[in-house]
Amino acid sequence: MRKLQKHTVNGIFTYALVIVAFVAVQWLIRSGNISSTLRGQLVPICAYVVMAVSLNLTVGVLGELSLGHASFMSVGAFSGVVACMSLSAAIPSDPLRLVVGMAIGAVCAGAAGFLIGIPVLRLNGDYLAIVTLAFGEIIKNLINCLTVGLDSRGLRFGFLKSADALNLGEGGKVIINGPMGISGIPKLSTFTAGFILILVTLFIVMNLVNSRAGRAIMALRDNRIAAESVGIPVTKYKLMAFVTSAALAGSAGTLYAMNFSTIVATKFNFNTSILILVYVVLGGLGNIWGSVIAAVVLTILPEMLRGFNDYRMLIYAIVLIIVMLTTNNARIKSIPAWVRSKLRKGGASNG
Repeated sequence: MRKLQKHTVNGIFTYALVIVAFVAVQWLIRSGNISSTLRGQLVPICAYVVMAVSLNLTVGVLGELSLGHASFMSVGAFSGVVACMSLSAAIPSDPLRLVVGMAIGAVCAGAAGFLIGIPVLRLNGDYLAIVTLAFGEIIKNLINCLTVGLDSRGLRFGFLKSADALNLGEGGKVIINGPMGISGIPKLSTFTAGFILILVTLFIVMNLVNSRAGRAIMALRDNRIAAESVGIPVTKYKLMAFVTSAALAGSAGTLYAMNFSTIVATKFNFNTSILILVYVVLGGLGNIWGSVIAAVVLTILPEMLRGFNDYRMLIYAIVLIIVMLTTNNARIKSIPAWVRSKLRKGGASNG
C-alpha cells in the first residue's frame, strides 16, 4: 500500500510540475517578460523532454543502453512532415494536421523500433550500445539517399535518385530532397501542443512502469536469469519497452521538425543521441521527473550562458561535472531523508 501511494505521489508531483511550468511560461509570454530567443526554444524543450522521458524507459527502466535514440526521432520527423505536407488539402485545420502527423511519426518510428529491436535486443550491455549506434547511422544515411515528391498521382518515392528522376506531374513538388532534407515546412508546432505531448508521454510511461508489464521489465533489468526462471518472456517485454520508447521519440521528432522551416538528416546524429542520454543520466536513471527537469535546464543553460561568449561551453561542461559529482555523493543524497526526519520530529513535538 505504501509503495502504491509512493507511485501515486510521484505521479501527481510530476504532472503538477509540468502544469505549473506551463502556466508560468504562459504568464511570462503574455506579460512580455520572456525573450524572443527563449520563446523560440519552447517547442524544442518540449521535444527534448519527451525524448528524455522515452529514453529513460529504455535506459533507466529496461536497463539497456541505447545510443541511437535520435534515429527514431529522425524517422518520426521526416515521416510526420511528409504526412503533414501531403494532407494540407485534405485536412485544412493546422492543429488536427499536426496531431495526425505526430501519430504517423509515432507509428513509423515504432515500426522502425520493432524491426531494429528484434535482432538488437538479443544482445546486452556494450554490444547493444554499439549496434544501436550503428543502426542510428544507417537510418541517417538511408534518409540522405531518399527522395519523396507529391503530385496529383500521390506520393512518389525514389532511392539514390535525384528529384528530377521522380518525374513529377504538373504542379508537383519535392518534399524530401536527399541530403538537402525538407524545406518549406509549415510551422505547425506550438508550445501548447508540446505541453500536451509531454502529458501524454508521462501518462504512457508512468502507467507502463507501474503496471504488471512494467514490473516484469524491471525484473529483467535487475536479474534476467531469475526473471526467465519464473517464466517472464524476455523478448516480449524488452520489445514492449523499446518500441514504446521509439514511438514516443517519433512523435517528438514530428513536433520538433514542424517548428523549423528546414530539417536535414544530419541534425539527428550521434551527438543528439548522446545529448539526450546526458539528460537521462543527469536526471537519474529511472527517475521520470528528473529527466523532465534535466532536459529543461540543460536546454536553457547554453542560452543563459551566451553572454560569456567563448567561455560558455566551458562553464556548461563544468556545471555538468559538478552536478554529476554532487548527485552521486552519499551525504548529499541523504539530505532529503534528514530533512523529512526533522520535519516529522517537529510535527510530533508540536502535536
